[in-house]
Formats: sequence, C-alpha cells, structure tokens
Amino acid sequence: MSKVLVTGGAGYIGSHAVYALLDAGRAPVVLDNLTTGFREAIPDGVPLYQGDVADAALVGRLLAKESISAVMHFAGSISVPESVSAPGKYYRNNTCATLSLAQTCIEAGVPRFIFSSTASVYGEAKVCPCAEDLPPAPVSPYAASKWMSEQMLGDLGLAHPGFRSVRLRYFNVAGADPLGRTGQRNPDAAGLVKLSVETALGRRDILEIFGDDYATRDGTCERDYIHVSDLADAHLSALAYLENGGASTTLNLGYGQGYTVLEVIAALEAVLGRKLRTRRAPRRPGDPARYFSDVRRLHATLNWTPKHADIHGILRSALKWAGALPS
Repeated sequence: MSKVLVTGGAGYIGSHAVYALLDAGRAPVVLDNLTTGFREAIPDGVPLYQGDVADAALVGRLLAKESISAVMHFAGSISVPESVSAPGKYYRNNTCATLSLAQTCIEAGVPRFIFSSTASVYGEAKVCPCAEDLPPAPVSPYAASKWMSEQMLGDLGLAHPGFRSVRLRYFNVAGADPLGRTGQRNPDAAGLVKLSVETALGRRDILEIFGDDYATRDGTCERDYIHVSDLADAHLSALAYLENGGASTTLNLGYGQGYTVLEVIAALEAVLGRKLRTRRAPRRPGDPARYFSDVRRLHATLNWTPKHADIHGILRSALKWAGALPS
C-alpha cells in the first residue's frame, strides 16, 4: 500500500489527518520535530520520524525508506502576532522549509503534495465571500509566508510537470475528533471556540467580545468555522483528486457560511444550558467585519461533503475534548 507522509502529524490538524488516513485504510507516516506537536497525539503503530522538514537528507531517506507516494504538509509556525515580532522565523519555518521539502519530493519522484495554507492570504478582505481569484493582500508575515509558499509550489509544478499540488486555504478551524481520539493540545492556541470553551470550563474568568459595532447582523465579527475532522477529510479528497490525475489548484476550505461572535456564544450557551460570562471590549486592529469562504470551486473540484457543518456539533466536540484534558 502506498504511504502518505504527514508533516506536523503530531499537531492539532495534522493528527486529525493521520486518523482520517487510518480510517480510510491508508498508511500514514509522520514527520514532526515535536516543537509544538505531541507524541501522544500520534496513534500507536504509525511511524514517527522526529526531525525537521527542511532537513533534506532526513526527508530524502524517509521518502525512499517508506516508499512515500504523497505528502500532506502541515508543519510550520502559525501565530500571527509572533510572526510580526519574529518574521525571520516564519519565512524560515514556513516558506524556506516548504521549498526544501517540495524540492526533495521532486528529486525523490514523489508527485503529489497537499499544502496547508490560510485564508489570511486575503488580508482584510474588502469583498466577502472570499473567492480564490481575489487578489491576495497578506497583512502579516505569517500570511505572506503562506502566500509565498503557494506561489513556489505553483512555479515548481510548472517547471516539473509530474509534480502536482493542491493548496488549501483554511478558514477558522475548530472542534475535535468526534471519537475523542485527538484535539487541540497546545495551551497557547487561541480562537473564539477555544477561548469560549475554556471560559465554559472555568479556566478563564470571562470571555471578551472585541467590537460590537461592525456592519454585521448583530454588530460582532462574522467568521466561517470548519470542523477539523471535515477539514482532514477534505485532505483525503484532495489526495484522491491528485491520484486521479487532477491538475494543481488552489482551493478555499470552509463551509461558505459565517457565524457572528454572539451567535457562537449563543450556540455554546445552548449546548451548556447556561450563560457564559462575557465582557465587551474595543475592536482589535485588522479584524475585518465579515470573513467567510466562497466554496464553489472547492465543491466543483473535490468529491467532498462535510459531515459536521453545525456550529453546535463543533462546540460539543471541542467541549468534550477540552473537558477530558488536564487543567
């Protein structure tokens, strides 16, 4: 059976992709330096190579030894604020490392590459929903590092026609494996769903709502939330697309609908059966009012149907996972 290399497979999204591959009868192999990943997130029996994706010698040996046929590339640095204070780290860990990994794949004859990108390449998104042909306007080194990586993969594919890639631009990823096998383990991770759940569990005193005067249904920011297990399944659909001869492409990955901050809070309160403690706070710089995906190209390209496209289900899975973790 052909094997799939999952870089960053000990992390939040990568570990869900590993389980999705196993559930589909595929054979994942993980490469992770465990800087932000967790060994315990990797299922028993899945090979783990501890190292860096930019280590071309290591990656070359791994690709040959494991007979890898495709790569799902999740490894990288993901904090927008940190990228502003340490841009060099982000261009090194994201852009340069992706280039090294892709070139090593080309040299080894590994033809299929699925890249973890971000909707933040659209910047403050004056047009919503965001379609893939919207001109990128990244406003952080993190977003710029992902956009540069997308461009590099496209150029490499043109120079090496046997090398094809799908670049997936994630919107707001949330939730946890419905079977409770993996979830968000990083204590430094942020995001409305995680912070709301931590408030519900008493790990935060209060949940701040940043801005209530936006041009949305209720004045709070609107975002496109996608369950992490649906996102992982979309990677399998992207893999099947490439295995069936699909051309390189860039796709949004979301549900194509948005929930406001207050709607997410109300959904969590409905799940809990009680109110959360919240506090209004000033707007944060750079927060667009509305940010959700145009998914027409996604559904026209991939044979993918989400199974968890309900905000209540996303919140239940996140709550269940966080409740099972040590405080």
